[in-house]
Amino acid sequence: MNRKRLRDLGITIGKFPTGKFNALTDVAGVRVGQTTLIYDKPRIARTGVTVILPRDGDIWRDHCFAGTHRFNGNGEMTGVAWIQESGLLTTPIAITNTHQVGLVRDVLVEYGRAQADALPWLLPVVAETYDGILNDIDAFHLKREHVLAAIENARAGVVAEGNVGGGTGMRCHGFKGGIGTSSRVVSHNAQAFTVAALVQANYGKTEFLRVDGVPVGRELLAQRAAALNREQGSIIIIVATDAPLIPTQCERLAQRATIGLANVGGHGHNSSGDLFLAFATGNHIPHAARDLIALQMLPHNLLDDLFDATIEAVEESILNALTMAETMRGFQGTCEALPLDAVIEIMKKYQRL
Repeated sequence: MNRKRLRDLGITIGKFPTGKFNALTDVAGVRVGQTTLIYDKPRIARTGVTVILPRDGDIWRDHCFAGTHRFNGNGEMTGVAWIQESGLLTTPIAITNTHQVGLVRDVLVEYGRAQADALPWLLPVVAETYDGILNDIDAFHLKREHVLAAIENARAGVVAEGNVGGGTGMRCHGFKGGIGTSSRVVSHNAQAFTVAALVQANYGKTEFLRVDGVPVGRELLAQRAAALNREQGSIIIIVATDAPLIPTQCERLAQRATIGLANVGGHGHNSSGDLFLAFATGNHIPHAARDLIALQMLPHNLLDDLFDATIEAVEESILNALTMAETMRGFQGTCEALPLDAVIEIMKKYQRL
């Protein structure tokens, strides 16, 4: 069967409707760009970088409120200390492999300093997961021009998923993983707010994999070799919303990403780097402001639907990464794609299709 997104298989997660593209880019002004490197010589490359540009790229001057959450800390996300201190996201976000965080961070600094009126000091957000099974990670394939290309090709609209960008060489629940995304629209008093997620999924044991509550992993293990059932890490989750949230509320959204991960079967094991960031574009914070800034805030007692929407979007993003990723042969062997035909049969067995 050709690779398909979860909903194209007839499987629907949750109760809220999706945005137009069912992607992070459904939050107005958010762009996603990716560079994918796949070649065998002179050394095997299965890697890349994914870049998220809020504010149509003007995040350097027009900051967003943001918050973070660490479910398990065997990983890296740079710039987090300043977000925790200030509550502000002041740069784009990039996701890549473990050994090239420094390069990507330095290129973002270089690019940011070239932007008019940008801050004189920059603390970019760059996160990672380990692709060293499929990618010869010590070859350091990613170069300056690849990061710049991801920034320059960042677009709204459809986001490529699976074996692309930073997710090119990633594995998930014993199968091929990578980039996945999804969105939800929440209505309140004639207002509509979008909540969306993008993940780089590279974690988990097969036995824990669930699809809309169905123990798909256990069923697959009963059909296939137990060699699939090995632990690996990690996952990066980015949540975006256009709701007018303050930093503590963004942090609360980031915490709820944990539930979406748990619903699919992520347990936050010791070797996993499960790092989450949520940002909200509903307020504008100009970096050069010298006077009072007028802000809006959604009351805490109206956040429950946003929490639920975050959980749904994260859960579906991970599953989209799995259903869209293709079998890949790489540095230390082959990682098979999640068998969609078998998944459909399992869902039918549990009367979920």
